[in-house]
Amino acid sequence: MKLRHRRFWLAGAGAAAVAAGSLVTATAAHAATGCRVDYAVTNQWQGGFGTNVTVTNLGDAISSWKLTWSFSAGQQVTQFWNATITQSGSQVTAVNVSYNGSLATGANTAFGFNGSWNNSSNPAPSSFALNGVTCTGGVATGSPSPTRTTASPTPSPTRSATPTPTPTRSPTPTPTGSTPTGTWPTKTGDVSVSGTISVTGTFDGGMKRYCCIGDGSQSESQDPMFDLADGATIKNVIIGSPAGDGVHCEGRCTIQNVWWEDVGEDAATFKGTNGDSFVIGGGAKSASDKVFQHNGSGTVHISGFYAQTIGKLYRACGNCSTSYERHVVIDNVLLDSASYVAGININWGDTATFTRITLINGSKTHICAEYTGVAKGSEPTYLGDGMGDGHCFFSASDITRR
Repeated sequence: MKLRHRRFWLAGAGAAAVAAGSLVTATAAHAATGCRVDYAVTNQWQGGFGTNVTVTNLGDAISSWKLTWSFSAGQQVTQFWNATITQSGSQVTAVNVSYNGSLATGANTAFGFNGSWNNSSNPAPSSFALNGVTCTGGVATGSPSPTRTTASPTPSPTRSATPTPTPTRSPTPTPTGSTPTGTWPTKTGDVSVSGTISVTGTFDGGMKRYCCIGDGSQSESQDPMFDLADGATIKNVIIGSPAGDGVHCEGRCTIQNVWWEDVGEDAATFKGTNGDSFVIGGGAKSASDKVFQHNGSGTVHISGFYAQTIGKLYRACGNCSTSYERHVVIDNVLLDSASYVAGININWGDTATFTRITLINGSKTHICAEYTGVAKGSEPTYLGDGMGDGHCFFSASDITRR
């Protein structure tokens, strides 16, 4: 099936009138508006497809955006990231999240989604609109009109230097989608792996199965199958068994729609010492210890993920050579036969936030295990389960057991 990539141009007019002085006539200033939209179906499989959308602002700077379009063949958005997407019938609306709403002139942002289709036709949308202005092909400025106003002269404020704030941890919304179903994807092909694959930028596996590396044991000395540089993204990959030490994130990273047939040691290890990393969609089976290991600092966001027969979905390292304050945000996950959802070290200031957690065979599943972190070479002390204590954030309504 041919994948589709379409580019759209957007132009329109917006106005903001300004005036100063007493009994003067001023010309209203009008904001130039315009953007380019690149819509690309990045992969497609039986019943599903993945899409990346890039929005480039060609007009004046904007502080927020809303992109709308219509599907013509019954496509439905099922999962999304880096935007909040809603759909009513064929009409789709994507709205910025807190960290990508501001776009200077010439700046761009990208978001993506997975969707379902009828296995017959998956046409790209014929047009887009940004902030209510339809794609027309260029940058436009509205015609000014005379504005009469009466005001006292007011000196223009002088911008003073603003000190650079000290970096602090702030919540970053997790890209979310529909609740995972536990359905395992079908591979589109096989790729033989003989050593670690280094990733910079974006690696799209096209739903191929990559195998194999390592011996399938719990040894931490195994090489990873994928090693992601700071800022890298890996997506649409099925990782076969043995998978070595899975995926290593050397800094901030995004792991999107990646599936592990058998975790082995760890599915992914987050080693970066600042910023946010994201796990969006995907799934894993058979992790006797944990799925995601957090050795560095910062925050790991896990959303739309499915896991079966695991020890823990997430563990903040309790005895690494360097101790950090670590945070995890877990939303919209489906766990089948899990012992714990997360484990954190409260003496180092770790936190874990849980929303929309669904547990199958989970009557005895612990949500938030608290430990005392220790120096390398020792074993962390398990303290018990936390809830509402400044470290473990969730309520009973956030957990569904079935």
